[in-house]
Amino acid sequence: MKNIAILGSTGSIGTQTLEIVSDNEDLNVVGLAAGHNTDLLERQIRQFMPKIAVMGDEKCAADLKERVKDLPVKVLAGMDGMIEMARMEESDMLLTAIVGMIGIRPTIAAIKAGKDIALANKETLVCAGHIIMPLAKECKVGIYPVDSEHSAIFQSLHGENRERISKILLTASGGPFRGLSYDELKTKTKYDALKHPNWNMGNKITVDSATLVNKGLEVMEAGWLFGVPRDRIEVVIHPQSIIHSMVEYVDGGIMAQLGMPDMKLPIQYAIFYPDRRPMKGKKVDFFELGSISFERPDIETFRGLKMAYRAMDMGGSMPTVFNAANEKAVALFLNDKIRFTDIYDIIEDAMDNHSLLSDPSVEEILETESSVYERIASLRGR
Repeated sequence: MKNIAILGSTGSIGTQTLEIVSDNEDLNVVGLAAGHNTDLLERQIRQFMPKIAVMGDEKCAADLKERVKDLPVKVLAGMDGMIEMARMEESDMLLTAIVGMIGIRPTIAAIKAGKDIALANKETLVCAGHIIMPLAKECKVGIYPVDSEHSAIFQSLHGENRERISKILLTASGGPFRGLSYDELKTKTKYDALKHPNWNMGNKITVDSATLVNKGLEVMEAGWLFGVPRDRIEVVIHPQSIIHSMVEYVDGGIMAQLGMPDMKLPIQYAIFYPDRRPMKGKKVDFFELGSISFERPDIETFRGLKMAYRAMDMGGSMPTVFNAANEKAVALFLNDKIRFTDIYDIIEDAMDNHSLLSDPSVEEILETESSVYERIASLRGR
């Protein structure tokens, strides 16, 4: 029996993880944490019977506690609750599926408590990779990527000598606006941006896919996960999303991981690694697929990727600035406060007006996030 706790259980990754739990009798959920979706978390508690449940704030937690008072579950709130759940004695693995830098502290707590990490929270490594990776090594904790691209790289490295990597080929679908000009992007609404051609994801990540910011974050994450410098991580547009990423070795050989665009595959692989389990769902039919294609990313039009390269090259606190500015900008876009292309302008302004910290602590990372939010609020309104 493997005991897991899920940070972000009511989101897209969290709900798919619980579907995997339902299909595997040797998985047991001991902790669930959510933001504000009390209704769904209550249903999850009644189905999976965790020992601890956490809500994002005290008000939601009080409501949940009243709802589940007939059950033997401990209800907690906020960051303190997430940290307690992350290091609970009963769990073997923490799956971090929450969006944003809020995932950094619970992940650190889980690592220090000796828990393996199934990582679906990009911000943890984008902003704090210099802290997380050495700590995981020190504590002898496994970090198993849940992003489809990083899982594909992880699988393509299996059994190979990492010192023989030539480059990582990180694939991207190109999102719903692939091939459009910058002027065409100016007119696109949130409804257009949320129509991803291949993947079913949360709103924030879907918009990040449309801007190619998501791919920039993945480049940064790949650098920390696999110890490969940015100039050896190449983004390749692959519209069919069948090849999830590739690794080229020094002899010219390329290993690739293929599969349907279904997040359950990397989630399940991370949970059961190194085992593979049967999984329901459609498999790739190459005769139906017919062909696959590749393109260079247009980083002049989709400036999110270009700015991500700049942030990664500068290092220190700049990836935090890039990430925080994007989070705030996407929230404004989804609330109809700005145009799609304004997302790029907001990120660029934040980066241009930041005093770089070369080796930020967790506290300085969170302070940087707050200062970026404050700047954007003062310029664009809340």
